[in-house]
Amino acid sequence: MSRPLPLLLIPVLVLVVLLQGCAATEPARPFRLKDLAKSDIDMVADENILAVNALVRELAIKLYKRNPRELKKAPAGMTLNRRLHQLLDSPRQINHPELGSRYGTDAMPLVFDPEFKGDRVFALMIGISGMLHASYSYRNEFFLLDEIDQQKLYNSARNLEAVAWRLNNLRTPEGRLFLLTNGVSETGVSNLSFERIFGKLIAHQDLMAKIVANKTNRTISNVVVGFASTTLLPI
Repeated sequence: MSRPLPLLLIPVLVLVVLLQGCAATEPARPFRLKDLAKSDIDMVADENILAVNALVRELAIKLYKRNPRELKKAPAGMTLNRRLHQLLDSPRQINHPELGSRYGTDAMPLVFDPEFKGDRVFALMIGISGMLHASYSYRNEFFLLDEIDQQKLYNSARNLEAVAWRLNNLRTPEGRLFLLTNGVSETGVSNLSFERIFGKLIAHQDLMAKIVANKTNRTISNVVVGFASTTLLPI
């Protein structure tokens, strides 16, 4: 008679299935010698980072298509591809003069500041990508001696929920949304594709936080972030 799976393995297997679904068309990663210095959790974290970065890229492209005016506010000669390089290239560029050198959660208030004249999509995506980068301790991959912080992962998921709410609800003094995301077409069809991307990002971060907490026998402090507040949880 087969033995039941240990409880620790259940969230790991769930995340593996989730990652496979996100990367169904991606070729399998070839074995690398340095993979011998990785635990199972390290390899799951690496795949999670790849999946999260792919979602960040997808979100940035969709936002610029929905808000083409924002790229026109960027420095002369800026293109979408250059923006994506700024967001995701390794090593990450974390000093952006056009945002006052803000990065991660520090950049987020610019998105909803009526006085900000710059590229709000870029401010948002530097905020999101930088926050996620920080939640993995600014690493692109993990090895045996590297520590993953479950609380940072959890906090980033709660911050994403707050940011998604603010995008749909906070408005300029003239009554306009700061950035267009979800909407309804002229035929009455709802476009919730932005919400789905945020949902996937939140699911990845939450599940990874649970996996790390179970593996290390550490607890996650369930904290709440005010959706309408200008502050976010620390990462």
